[in-house]
Amino acid sequence: MKAKELDEKFEAGEDISQYLDISKARRPQQDQKRVNVDFPVWMIQQLDKEARRHGVPRQSIIKVWVAERLQKAA
Repeated sequence: MKAKELDEKFEAGEDISQYLDISKARRPQQDQKRVNVDFPVWMIQQLDKEARRHGVPRQSIIKVWVAERLQKAA
């Protein structure tokens, strides 16, 4: 199928998922890399408290807070 045909189907609201190979799809700038950070015990306790309050894992709280701080700094 040519790109123009795919565009037309998409614009018409048709389901084009059968034409896509999402096995290799990735989001730009979203590659992940593991890092280790040591926190004092009191900080872990506070992070866990906030995570429970929001019903999310500790890692989610850390990611959101770091992302917010980086956006402010940019």
